[in-house]
Amino acid sequence: MSQQAAEIVAEVDTVPEPQETPREALRVLVAEDEALIRMDLVEMLREEGYDVVGEAGDGAQAIEMARSLRPGLVMMDIKMPGTDGLEAASTIARERIAPVVMLTAFSQRELVESARDAGAMAYLVKPFTKTDVVPAIEVAASRFAEVSALENEVAELTERLETRKAVERAKGLLMSKKKMTEPDAFRWIQRTAMDRRTTMKAVADAVVETFG
Repeated sequence: MSQQAAEIVAEVDTVPEPQETPREALRVLVAEDEALIRMDLVEMLREEGYDVVGEAGDGAQAIEMARSLRPGLVMMDIKMPGTDGLEAASTIARERIAPVVMLTAFSQRELVESARDAGAMAYLVKPFTKTDVVPAIEVAASRFAEVSALENEVAELTERLETRKAVERAKGLLMSKKKMTEPDAFRWIQRTAMDRRTTMKAVADAVVETFG
């Protein structure tokens, strides 16, 4: 084991118990052509502490507002007039503007794969409740942060996939051994890599070697 790996292992072994820290309200753009559903969703989001920064009635408007407002997350219906949600989600994902949570009717479950292909990070099936909304948002935001970080670190697709596999294994071990949440585990790996001036894969490999 190299000296750097040994230092990482020692640091892993002293990971503190995670603590709740106050976070700035996530800025959300809502795109839904049915006004009543849009109003209900906006109310749900505000009640849960999210900052709704814009409301769009179709995909084209959603793209335009996403580009200008730069929200932290977009919640968008799959079926909308004109530019539909799938096309809009694909554009927003391709431009790396924000993570997208797709809204779909129960009968549209077959579109979920299409939504993923379009770049959606999570989806909600109508009708949904507040207890459904928050986990979907947290998952989407966390996945988007991870994907962005991995893309910034590794340019080659093959290496990126290898890094992602290593990070996923390390996250699981930190979650089980150190009782971290998934986002906290990823942030720890990312922060340690920055502090040690090494790669996330090197940190992940050290975690796996220690706890695996």
